[in-house]
Amino acid sequence: MTAQHDTTCCQHEPHCPAPDDLDREAARTVASHPEQGWSLLCNGIVVFDDTGELLPDGRVIAPHRPTTAA
Repeated sequence: MTAQHDTTCCQHEPHCPAPDDLDREAARTVASHPEQGWSLLCNGIVVFDDTGELLPDGRVIAPHRPTTAA
């Protein structure tokens, strides 16, 4: 089940995916700090250059590089 997402930060349409949605990384970037290796998404997720994530509730998502189908 998907958690409710507070869309007050999303002033655009369509609204960004919630932090618990499978497509959460599709949210818009609101702050980018490539010199430090991270970006903040509109849904409150901090994404790191190594593909790890820090969710708004404090959970950590380990780096997860995409794999290609053979």
